[in-house]
Amino acid sequence: MPDFTQLLMFALVALGMVLTPGPNMIYLISRSICQGRRAGLISLGGVALGFVFYMLCAAFGITAFVFAVPYAYDTLRFGGALYLLYLAWQAVKPGGRSAFAVRDLPVDTPIKLFGMGFITNLANPKIAVMYLSFLPQFITPGHGSVLTQSLALGSVQISISLAVNALIVVTAGSISIFLSGRPSWLSLQRWLMGGVLTGLAVRMACEARK
Repeated sequence: MPDFTQLLMFALVALGMVLTPGPNMIYLISRSICQGRRAGLISLGGVALGFVFYMLCAAFGITAFVFAVPYAYDTLRFGGALYLLYLAWQAVKPGGRSAFAVRDLPVDTPIKLFGMGFITNLANPKIAVMYLSFLPQFITPGHGSVLTQSLALGSVQISISLAVNALIVVTAGSISIFLSGRPSWLSLQRWLMGGVLTGLAVRMACEARK
């Protein structure tokens, strides 16, 4: 198992990542508001499968391969930072949308909902950055096999993400109504989101390779 301090730090990073709106959150919120909580939770099941896919890929060696390639780490790090800055700009640019602004979505079957949740997560660069850039930095030599530690860290991230997103799905309608009736809160939420994303981008870009 990873060192407890490392596990706690990783849990905080995972929490910060899931609280910064991205494709997963925007899709789940819109789906929940347009088609109901059940549809949102089914979509969340697909998102969870995407997390498991990324976790297994990282645990079984893709991470090691990526970091063995010269400059791959820096390329991934700066690419991830640029993506977070893009999300920040999308939040604060004139006419930008809040994650809680509803997008019109068609009514889909449970199978399609699950599949779209899975694909949305696989296409989310923030998740790839989480597993390929952050996870290896929290593996502690001498605290068990790399595989076991990778699976433990991945399980923590998945648990946190599912818990937070499930709460968002259940309360999406109420939060959206609250914010839509209060333009100043909606603007504050957008700028707060942009500030958090920018901070994460700067930290990622300045992070030195261990």
